[in-house]
Amino acid sequence: MLLKNFKELSTYLETSRSIVIIGHKNPDGDAIGSTLGLKHYFDKKGHKTQVLMPNEFPDFLHWVPGYETIYRFDRQNNQSVKALNRSEIIFLLDFNALHRVGDDMKNTLVKYENDFALIDHHQQPDEFAYMYSDTSMSSTCQMVYNFIEMFGDLDLIDENIATCLYTGIMTDTGSFRFRSTTSTTHRIIANLIDKGAKNDKIHSNIYDANSFSRLQLLGRALSNLEILPEYKTAFIVLSQKDKDEFNYQKGDTEGVVNYALSLKGIIFAAIFIQDLEQGIIKISLRSKGKFSVNKFARNYFSGGGHDNAAGGRSEESIEDTIVRFKSLLPKYQQELVESYD
Repeated sequence: MLLKNFKELSTYLETSRSIVIIGHKNPDGDAIGSTLGLKHYFDKKGHKTQVLMPNEFPDFLHWVPGYETIYRFDRQNNQSVKALNRSEIIFLLDFNALHRVGDDMKNTLVKYENDFALIDHHQQPDEFAYMYSDTSMSSTCQMVYNFIEMFGDLDLIDENIATCLYTGIMTDTGSFRFRSTTSTTHRIIANLIDKGAKNDKIHSNIYDANSFSRLQLLGRALSNLEILPEYKTAFIVLSQKDKDEFNYQKGDTEGVVNYALSLKGIIFAAIFIQDLEQGIIKISLRSKGKFSVNKFARNYFSGGGHDNAAGGRSEESIEDTIVRFKSLLPKYQQELVESYD
């Protein structure tokens, strides 16, 4: 765990401040839950807050308490820039480097003259004035809970804060099944339920909100599944044509890679999603055991993340990307075979 200038930050926040809270591009449940959870907490402490996201987030998160107050930088640029200009400090949540917000927003943030405070659980974070970084944490939402506890304010957690934090912990732990889910995580979850988080409703809002077209797209993804048993690897490919055929909406491929990882005997899974608008192949990687998809993504696909969950990108064609991916596996064969023994 890294705590940098925390005492100074604590003193700084004793006075009412104008605070902007930012999540990463293509925000997920942890980004939305952590930013809104921190916003509700700061609001109760008398600060003036505004949450900014680089772009839109999935419809299945359009219920998290406070979601309607979020500014999207790409669509609400004037409001976003005004909020940044009047802010005294920016909190960066659930990402480790400014490039994770996309080029447009990054170009604005690098000109910011005040300080940044980072709360994040990804590896190899950039340096900021204030930092709370811990790669052992299940989620940034768990870190926000700890942040509130550090200030001695657990009694301020109400139903809204509890709901936001529960959402991010649940989604980033794969409904509490990933290795990062510890006994401490479960104790925090129990307290959030006691504080008003309705676990059944939150789960239903996230996972029982599929459109018919999204399930059809899932069917296509599963039909495109390829297994490489000698490497204990499985991967899925979704072309732009596949996405267009089933009216793809943001968030429709969330969690699809886990279906490949769920196969018996598979410890390394990937999904390759063609994005013609950006001219890239988006890649999500998952693993079990000791095989680090974070290192794999960093080494070959301009990405990173966690040891068992990471992402990357390729600017090659989807066919060439798959050829390259397959060509890398032989050098990791022994590591893959022994990873989950």
